[in-house]
Amino acid sequence: MAANRTKRLSAPLAMLALAGCATFSTDGGFGSVEQTAQRAVGAQPRWQRTDAERAEATKLVRAKLMQPLSAEDAVQVALVHNPGLQATYNELGIAEADVVAAGRFPAIRIASLRTKRGNDVADIEQSIGIGVLEILTLPLRYQLESSRFARVQADVARATIQVAYDTRRAWVEAVSAQEAVRYMAQVQASAEASAELARRMAAAGNFPRLTQMREQVFYAEATAAYARASLAANAARERLTRLMGLEGADAGYRLPERLPDPPAAPKSPADVAAIAPDERLDIRAARRDADSLARSLGLVQATRFVNAFEVGRARTAENGEPFAYGWDFRIEIPLFDFGTARVAQAEALYMQAVSRITQAAVDAQSELREAYAAYRSTYDAAKHYRDEIVPLRKRISDENQLRYNGMLISVFELLADARAQVSAVSAAIEATREYWLAETDLQAALFGVGGGARSAARRRATPTAAASGGPH
Repeated sequence: MAANRTKRLSAPLAMLALAGCATFSTDGGFGSVEQTAQRAVGAQPRWQRTDAERAEATKLVRAKLMQPLSAEDAVQVALVHNPGLQATYNELGIAEADVVAAGRFPAIRIASLRTKRGNDVADIEQSIGIGVLEILTLPLRYQLESSRFARVQADVARATIQVAYDTRRAWVEAVSAQEAVRYMAQVQASAEASAELARRMAAAGNFPRLTQMREQVFYAEATAAYARASLAANAARERLTRLMGLEGADAGYRLPERLPDPPAAPKSPADVAAIAPDERLDIRAARRDADSLARSLGLVQATRFVNAFEVGRARTAENGEPFAYGWDFRIEIPLFDFGTARVAQAEALYMQAVSRITQAAVDAQSELREAYAAYRSTYDAAKHYRDEIVPLRKRISDENQLRYNGMLISVFELLADARAQVSAVSAAIEATREYWLAETDLQAALFGVGGGARSAARRRATPTAAASGGPH
């Protein structure tokens, strides 16, 4: 019986001793953030806390910028060089300081009272004490702050992954916009040549005036489309630059000439289902909230009948007499409440958190289905443009060129075909961009990070800046 009693007492005493010696960790809690981010995006973030770490990060960034920047390199640069992200990492230091403070023994309280009658000291009262209730509940408080620290770690990891996927989306937009600008420059040059040819032929009386005006308006529209594409490309590049935290000469980085082609085969639903639901950061955050509130509920229940309890040593003296020693007790008892309101509030907060876990799980399944549907649809569209529409348009163009060389068709038909090809190529560039954005959104949805299929739907609702195709 005595052994069982000793065992029951040893556990809380051990926890009390452990909490009372709380210290800062070597990595500031950043290790779990690194692991989560690397698992989600395949890149390693770095928290720069010293001059040496900042110099090493700068060296890494400069090495990445020496060659055309791939999507993976852009993400890596953002994770080590984005100033806003570095500021977020300091949330770990703030939260860990709260954990350490919660694990330290409470401060000693010293009080002294001196009264006088005339010039003579009448009474002296002195006491030194410590909060007993704070000591007894120290393990609970330490566990509560540790749980909150784990939530901060999860929030920082989620912010890191959010920056990574935002950077990947920005890279896709920037490369696609750059490719569109180059193509529109070619279209504008071709349209300018066609318009000049039409003007000269019309001046010689060999070209209908109406057809000449159609060529002129096509050139004007191509010029406007080129201007819009240039503006969009500049905006996309600047967004990518901001996410990577680059300035000065570093902002002159190079990008690949075009987006890579979609893979030979798309991901299957089984590939997506292979990611465990526990990998969703929003679900994990909801569970941590519930765990933290459960610990908070335990602390509230433990202190519901006594708000404060202090004990200390005291001494008093009157009219210069020797000190008399004794004990000083201070206790606060909620006579009109007994903590029922606080307990009811804590219980309601906990049940609210439990319901949010269920809602997060429902949302996760729906978002994954929606993101996969968008991914598969854009994959099919991009593959169709790559394998069917663009090659067919090129064969038609080649055939028309041969027929024109053989004087089987007029220059009017050749120019009309060129305009139709512009529309097809512009749509193919857009389809490839939409695929890679949907692929990024799907990856983000697997880990419960913002964006997802809803951002793809907003993009598809936005009209694109392309030269008008079809006949004029």
